[in-house]
This record gives sequence, C-alpha cells and structure tokens, in this order.
Amino acid sequence: MDFSVLDGNDLVTPHPEWGFPGLKPGDKWCVCVTRWKSALDHNRAAPVDLEATHASALEFVTLEELKTYALSQ
Repeated sequence: MDFSVLDGNDLVTPHPEWGFPGLKPGDKWCVCVTRWKSALDHNRAAPVDLEATHASALEFVTLEELKTYALSQ
C-alpha cells in the first residue's frame, strides 16, 4: 500500500467523513489493473486474488505476471 500512497492513491489513511476506515495489513481491496501494473513496473505489486480478478485484466498484464503474485494457485 505504500506504493499506492506514493502514487497518489492513499488507501491507508482513515477518512471518517466518507465512512472509510483506512486499510490495514491483511485487508482485501480492489485495485484497478492500471495502478497494479504501475506498481508491478516498480517491483511493488500487491498480492493478487486470482479468483477475484476479472479476465479483462489480461488486456494489461499477463497471466504469468498475475500468477507470480497470486495469493493461492
């Protein structure tokens, strides 16, 4: 998540005004594939739940890239 913060997408800081508690280690969160690809390009990609990943992600990254970061296989 630290890469996401540096990339301008702070998902860690709580925002009670929006009802958002902030993410903590172990939380699951959907990340758009372009942000994940940016993190991948900087060797900072987050783990991926392949069962929750839409097939359209393959338009931006390879299955092998996703499998490398898979939570389970």
